[in-house]
Amino acid sequence: MSPGVAETLLEELRRYVGWGSEDERALRALHGPARARFPAIAEVFYDTILRHDEARASLVGGESRVGHLKVTLQQWLDTLLSGPWDQAYLDSRCRIGRVHVKIALPQHYMFGAMNVVRRELNQVIDDTYLSRPAELASARRAVGRVLDLELAIMLHTYREDMLAAQARQERLATFGQLVGSIGHELRNPLSVMETSVYILRGKVPDEEGIRRHLDRIGDQLRAANGIITNLLDIIRDRPVSQQPVALAAVLEEAAGAVALPEAVALDRGDLASLPSIRGDALQLRQVFVNLLENAALAAAPAGSIWVRGSEVPGAIQVAVEDSGPGVDEAVQARLFEPLITTRERGVGLGLALVKRIVERHGGSVAYQRGAAGGACFTVRLPA
Repeated sequence: MSPGVAETLLEELRRYVGWGSEDERALRALHGPARARFPAIAEVFYDTILRHDEARASLVGGESRVGHLKVTLQQWLDTLLSGPWDQAYLDSRCRIGRVHVKIALPQHYMFGAMNVVRRELNQVIDDTYLSRPAELASARRAVGRVLDLELAIMLHTYREDMLAAQARQERLATFGQLVGSIGHELRNPLSVMETSVYILRGKVPDEEGIRRHLDRIGDQLRAANGIITNLLDIIRDRPVSQQPVALAAVLEEAAGAVALPEAVALDRGDLASLPSIRGDALQLRQVFVNLLENAALAAAPAGSIWVRGSEVPGAIQVAVEDSGPGVDEAVQARLFEPLITTRERGVGLGLALVKRIVERHGGSVAYQRGAAGGACFTVRLPA
């Protein structure tokens, strides 16, 4: 490497494990004999996980998803042995590390899982190169290095994301203290103003211009009170009402409460087939009102919004997608934090409140780029 040229993360980690072109050749040679054993390795891998309660509890989607996860593991094994071990490979492994953070998988299970793969691949090597000791040694060395590389990438990402999550928690704690202290202080002057407006309505002449200004003051007071209410709702830990909720009806009410621009079309698909869930209908209505209002602003002045509901294992999933420009990558990491907004006049509370309400219901909300190139927010709620 030339002096003064900084290493990329991948170059640094490859150097750290001693990775070289000989390892790439050895892994590609092993790929053919090992491919037929991938299903068996996946069986052993998940049988091992299911024997440990804490590891089993971390499975995304629960045990009902194991069949799908076995297929995913075989795809991972395929790229592990065939490469290329380039930037795209690094990015895909970083995404796996982020999933581990999201599901709170203890780090020691990563080492245990990698050891299962190491043991099974070494058995394939023993069976394949029994009479060729030089190739056997080369394959063992390559498998050891690539699995060390996998762990190094995942642990690096795990650490970065964990530190970022801790920083977010600290910011939210500070935010909560601030909101709690000033929210109630602001209520008092706003109440005085509302009372004064009420008295003035009965004292001033009944002229259109005066009424218009009083109405404008009243509207702004309600908006200010709404912002304070949303702020306080984000930091409160109120119990959720556990009543049967017809999700299709909630979505219909939310759609009816949002004023769409004339040239923005809303396609609700077939929501009537969605089963009922348990929760607070008013809070869930607020979730979808917020998402639909954001989608309407993104799709304006002319565009489309799509709402799609479906059943997935253990959950009901509702996606709200728009034909707008999507969310800038620089904002995505903090999209659901309070006071983060992409709108010129936005306060940045809508998505934070959506996340808070959905998590109170035991669910999750995630952003991804939609099929039409716009934003797509997917809410998952326990079935």
